Amino acid sequence: MPQFAGTYSVLITPFDDDLNVDVERLRSFIDWQIEQGIHGLIPLGSTGEFLSMTDEERRLVAKTVIDQAAGRVPVLVGTGAENTNDVVRYSREAEALGADGLMIIPPFYSCPTEDELYHHYKQVSDAVSLPIMIYNNPNAANVDMQPETVARLAEIENVAYIKESTLEVTRVRDILRLCGDKIGVFGGVLGFESYVEGAIGWVAVGSNVMPAEFADLYTATVVEKDLDRAREVYRRILPVIDFVFGHRYVSGTKALLESMGQSVGHPRPPRLPSPADDKAWADRIVRTLALK
Repeated sequence: MPQFAGTYSVLITPFDDDLNVDVERLRSFIDWQIEQGIHGLIPLGSTGEFLSMTDEERRLVAKTVIDQAAGRVPVLVGTGAENTNDVVRYSREAEALGADGLMIIPPFYSCPTEDELYHHYKQVSDAVSLPIMIYNNPNAANVDMQPETVARLAEIENVAYIKESTLEVTRVRDILRLCGDKIGVFGGVLGFESYVEGAIGWVAVGSNVMPAEFADLYTATVVEKDLDRAREVYRRILPVIDFVFGHRYVSGTKALLESMGQSVGHPRPPRLPSPADDKAWADRIVRTLALK
């Protein structure tokens, strides 16, 4: 099974003026991400607005990213859905398209029990051979997969990674303590703190904007084990982390890219473009950090 590590961008989806998927812009964005040194790409996560896409669009985005990456970095496709059968279908499709792995958030409306979570991920695992990154984001999924639950899910054959997106950095510690080498932990919001606690990766939103610097945080913290340099990198990227946190993860990311001269269009409703105050904030960040 492939080994994933480093900073992975949970990709925005570019839209044109009519809010259709802008395939050419997506291709150029992928090339820029890879040229900047990002370690991996994850299309069709929440930041990619997967819930606002048709099945055909989801396939188009997955295929575009996989084909354009062309094996230069791993591509993990988000295949989350409320219906387990849909997740199986999306996951099989991603495997057929050449994905390196899957990232799967729990069903986000049904508030599944631990037994239901186990059955859900087991059904998907039995249907594919790709490594699965489970995704703990209680704010979005309405279920919080505690470390004890993660340890049980790690017994499923293809469940090999977790994106841990609470603000409790002790989760990384406890998952590793309970799971050992059965699962690799990626931070969600708390990249630096998760690395310090033993995470091997970070699924980041802000790396859409600063891929080189976000990737460098992994290098400084995990590879070089130079915490002083890592803190310097962390302080530099912190304004972007703060800005895209919470409800701005889509609109804020797109606003920053627009301020950088790399427009990827507006979000799809119900999300709206950044209001004037946020746009001015984005402009200040771009000027202060000299982003381009």
